[in-house]
Amino acid sequence: MPEKQRTVAIVQARMSSSRLPEKVLQEINGKPMIAHVVERTGRAECVDRVAVATTIDPSDDAIETWCNETGTACYRGSMFDVLDRFYQAAKLFEASVIVRVTADCPVIDPQVIDDTVKAFHANCADFAANRLPPPWGRTFPIGLDTEVVSFTALERAWKEAREPHEREHVMPYLYDVDGRFKIYQLNTTPDYGSLRWTVDTPEDLEFIRRVFTFLPDPENFTWLDVLAVTREHPELNAINAEIKHKMFNEVDSRMQK
Repeated sequence: MPEKQRTVAIVQARMSSSRLPEKVLQEINGKPMIAHVVERTGRAECVDRVAVATTIDPSDDAIETWCNETGTACYRGSMFDVLDRFYQAAKLFEASVIVRVTADCPVIDPQVIDDTVKAFHANCADFAANRLPPPWGRTFPIGLDTEVVSFTALERAWKEAREPHEREHVMPYLYDVDGRFKIYQLNTTPDYGSLRWTVDTPEDLEFIRRVFTFLPDPENFTWLDVLAVTREHPELNAINAEIKHKMFNEVDSRMQK
């Protein structure tokens, strides 16, 4: 029997967000946003371990402190070379399959994570995701973003990727050249790709906090429960409707300094 592959979910987190600083520790329904992400990711049946990958910048001491207080595994690495940060964390935690989620997605869905991991294996993919950033398409709401990659493919990307956006955004080297890797994109119908459930701005944070007040069980819910809330209270969608999602090749201006 082949040895079972070890699947590690790595949550990308830092305090110095350009549009909403310290967002990952902002309170939502009584606990910091990162707690929602780590706890919900940990409920995915396909995930063997959840770890946080943050930076060596002193501003991220608070994230390491939270991890220590909650018993969450933590790796600290480069602020802007996030590909290196992920690769080093994957090595440290002995991952053969890596699930990438970000700490600004407090409604991340364990079932969607499981579905993406299963699709990764079923299609013998190097990389699988339930979204690709603009200019590519997506059918899942922004905020359920799940990416799955083999350690072998991640290591190759780490060795070969040179462009700043490929280093900062971790995964573009896997999909920005057609045919370089075997990729698979998970989709859903109908198309909900225009819905914005991530937290990158004050408007996003207000939207998510309002959504949580309407959830019947804010500790145990699915993305379909969030969808039901936004349908029952369509005024919520207007809160962050004007926020533009970042392109895959945008880089933080601070990266160049």
